[in-house]
Amino acid sequence: MNWLLTRHRRLVDGPPWGGGDLLLLVILAPLSWLYGFIGRVRIGFYAAGLFRVYRAPVPVISVGNLAAGGTGKTPVVDYIARYLLDQGRRVAIVSRGYGGENHPGVQLVCAGNGPMLTPRQVGDEPYLLARRNPRALVLTARRRCEGVRKAVAELAADVVLLDDGFQHRAVARDLDIVLLDARRPLGNGLPLPAGHLREFPSALRRGNLFILTRSPEHPVAALKLPGPVLHSRHHLSPSLRGSDGSSLPFGELIGKKGLAFAGIADPGSFFAALQQRGLTLGKTLSFADHCRYNAEELEQLRRSAAEVDYLITTEKDGVKLGDLAFDLPCYQWPLSLEFVEVGALEQHLESLLKTGEDHGPVPRTP
Repeated sequence: MNWLLTRHRRLVDGPPWGGGDLLLLVILAPLSWLYGFIGRVRIGFYAAGLFRVYRAPVPVISVGNLAAGGTGKTPVVDYIARYLLDQGRRVAIVSRGYGGENHPGVQLVCAGNGPMLTPRQVGDEPYLLARRNPRALVLTARRRCEGVRKAVAELAADVVLLDDGFQHRAVARDLDIVLLDARRPLGNGLPLPAGHLREFPSALRRGNLFILTRSPEHPVAALKLPGPVLHSRHHLSPSLRGSDGSSLPFGELIGKKGLAFAGIADPGSFFAALQQRGLTLGKTLSFADHCRYNAEELEQLRRSAAEVDYLITTEKDGVKLGDLAFDLPCYQWPLSLEFVEVGALEQHLESLLKTGEDHGPVPRTP
């Protein structure tokens, strides 16, 4: 199975390919074209007005991507939420709640006073956003239009952030922000399963603003996008968070041996970042994205930690572990965002909100 996953990763990342990669491409490509075609028809139905689109009376900002995971949506949503909250806005974040208990209705994760539900109930990303932004309204909803409607009508939100909304066309948006990983923005250019895209690259025409994440270390000079482009980089905190909420300077772990683990879309980049900062990793463990850490996975962690001094993981994984006790310290490494074009995203947001104030509701396109 690991061999197949490695082969598929090479295929997704694009050429050069070997003979086995080409064989896998021939097998999977027809499924990719079918997947992409179905997605295009679905989007076409929304554009033609055949599917209902909810239009909120307040500005709606969608943050999404073309690839299946791993582009850094949560730090971008967090960044925008923090900025809008600091401007005195009543911000609502509406998420699908992937990885949670799949509640059929709307769940209020945070009403402006910190998280009220657990990561297991609502998913790791909504919980993390609520913990980082306790003043915000955070909701999860399978039908996100219902979550947006509740946020505006019942909770008095005056701006809505639609988390992972690029493909979710049942809610109209004023600003469609699309994230692309600067290391491999389009991969091999194919939708799932032969590639890692949710739609054909032509879908980028719907975007209004594009953010290349993990820049400028991986510049993409040749990529042509149909709108303004910003560049961001992930910034890892100089201090670590303990399972009890305490803080530890990163340098305290230098010279000790650790076990790093992660259940995210690209755990390898997290492990590489730890090593680049000087940590010695005795072992690394990769789990599935949105891993819930059941008894089997926790036992695997305990067995693997036999000869190390500490455990370290992402903040997104850490919220799911809660105050679960290990025999060794378990640290989280918080992630935030920095933009190369300082202040540019804020200008786009202010322009959008000012337009709404001067002229009433902004015309929105599905």
